[in-house]
Amino acid sequence: MLILALDTTAHFGSVALLEDASVVEEVLLHSPEGFGPVLFGQIEALLRRHGVMVSEVGLFAAAAGPGSFTGVRIGLTAVKGLAEACGRPVVGVSNLMALAECGSGVFRAVLLDARRGEIYGAVYDAELNVVQPEVVMGFPEWLAGLPDGVEFVSTDLGPFRVSGVEQRALAGAVGRVALKLPWLDPAAVDANYVRRSDAELLWKE
Repeated sequence: MLILALDTTAHFGSVALLEDASVVEEVLLHSPEGFGPVLFGQIEALLRRHGVMVSEVGLFAAAAGPGSFTGVRIGLTAVKGLAEACGRPVVGVSNLMALAECGSGVFRAVLLDARRGEIYGAVYDAELNVVQPEVVMGFPEWLAGLPDGVEFVSTDLGPFRVSGVEQRALAGAVGRVALKLPWLDPAAVDANYVRRSDAELLWKE
């Protein structure tokens, strides 16, 4: 089965075509101004290179966050629209779970920069079972609560001064994880923000 997977949740994103769990091609994208203007052109070019029509894709998947609120919405809207048009299911995959898929350790401590002096973090085992749930909190506090012997996995470990696995292109991992999760009707897929947006916080106040 062909899978089209996207990640548009940060400045660096990616698009991947998979056949079952094998990545046929993964393309790293960089669009600091947003992926809206370039995403569908990149999808079309990827499918054309492999002689695939969008109607032949059996499953659509997107990174559902945490990450840029606008980026999360762009990726989810894209796959939901394509899946609706083709009558196919969709899976929204947590970026943190996708990072865990890229690791090789028994326990994988995955983290992303949440800004404001905080990180998004979680711990998974090798089967992607949750060992410690997704949180947003200060890095030192999160680090102090981790089990011994974890492998760190992130898109950029530089800000955290820890050694581990860096994985910038996530779309392939998103597609592999999607095979292991429930497939949903496009309308049922939602974002995984972990932290509420500034607009929502200000409105609540």
